[in-house]
Amino acid sequence: MAEIRLEELVEERQFAGLLQTQAEVFFRLSNALLAEGSEGGEWTKKHYFQLINESDALETFLDDYGARYNRTYAYFTALVASLRWFAYSGYSVAHMLTRMKTYGDSLWNGGGDAEEAVASLRDGQTFLRRMAVRLLEGVHSEAQSLGVEITPETFPEQNFVPVTSRRLLPRNVGQAELEDEEQKIAEVATKYLQAAEMVAETGVRRIQDPEDRHRFFAKVCTEAAARVYEATVHNLQSTYDTHIRNSVLEGTDDRLARLRGHTSAALHLLEAVTHLAHFIERHETEVRSEDAKRRISDLIDRSEVERVALNAFFYWAARILENGVPVAEDLLPEYTTLQELAVELADDLALHARPAALVVGIVNHYGTPVQMELAGKRCNAGSILELLVTVGSNPHHQRFVFTGDKRPLADIRLLFENGLGEGGLDRLPEQLDYLRQQ
Repeated sequence: MAEIRLEELVEERQFAGLLQTQAEVFFRLSNALLAEGSEGGEWTKKHYFQLINESDALETFLDDYGARYNRTYAYFTALVASLRWFAYSGYSVAHMLTRMKTYGDSLWNGGGDAEEAVASLRDGQTFLRRMAVRLLEGVHSEAQSLGVEITPETFPEQNFVPVTSRRLLPRNVGQAELEDEEQKIAEVATKYLQAAEMVAETGVRRIQDPEDRHRFFAKVCTEAAARVYEATVHNLQSTYDTHIRNSVLEGTDDRLARLRGHTSAALHLLEAVTHLAHFIERHETEVRSEDAKRRISDLIDRSEVERVALNAFFYWAARILENGVPVAEDLLPEYTTLQELAVELADDLALHARPAALVVGIVNHYGTPVQMELAGKRCNAGSILELLVTVGSNPHHQRFVFTGDKRPLADIRLLFENGLGEGGLDRLPEQLDYLRQQ
């Protein structure tokens, strides 16, 4: 029986020839970008988009051959990987800056922040391009030291891929099936306020001292945290686009488009923050060999990356979200019908963890805020922790008062009328079918 060989070693000198063939288009593009930068030209979205594509393809090729684990090619691979993340950041910021006019003046709190914000973001964009140029030059230098011949030809203008919006299915896993447009708007306004509060609670601010900045960045803007901020705002935008965009109400209420503008502008800056946080954590500390880490650090100052990520992108993402809070607060009462519901529990029932989770499920199904009051203490009925703490602090009180939109309150009433589901979820009325699916 013939032997099946799944892996085969490639000699390093032989790999240089394979790399030269694979990287030809990449080097054509880098020649064009370096020429554009040296002549004082700006890189636009199309430049960053093409750089993302070519660096991604080259990094995939290198990974297929295990180049990051080879002493000869580890640094070259680290350069390409680092370049890709700066390209991603540059694309996000370039996209945000080109769309600012469509987002409206409300981004800047009536225009008061506009001049300072734009100057800060453009400085950040310039920094990203400078770092990308350094990395491209580093790739060229390292390629030559590896014996890779770099083509002198450039990348034709007509070969740039047109930048078009990605077409994606709605990001609606776990979202409620909304019954009417007013409920949709109330949910989006609520989610916006929650996202703005989440970012504001980080205490984000501009910090000039490098050591203080590093401590703050490491505490609130790790890659994992940055991905949470980005995903939260991304899901908010997707909810809006799925349920409200191009609706009749959007056409008659300009506050909705303004809220969407705040969401989208903040999202693009948070994307840039995530990409830079990834560079800092994955490509400055954990993944690289010590030699590659040292050499990348000689090219890119991590402290300066943190400065731009925090003082420009994260700070202004937070300010943009903050400036949109009055819009969301203005929308919420107009698209909800606030009511108060008082319910009494029978002596043989208690709002323990299982039924409390059902109350939370109702509130989160509708996506609008509901408060519960028990013995004079108020809590967020959409938080299982707050609910259980409040009930646990008042174990003998059986009268609960809920305040919120009429739709979740109607379902909470049904839940209490049906014994909090303690007889089994299958015995709950069909209006609460969604609780059985959670």
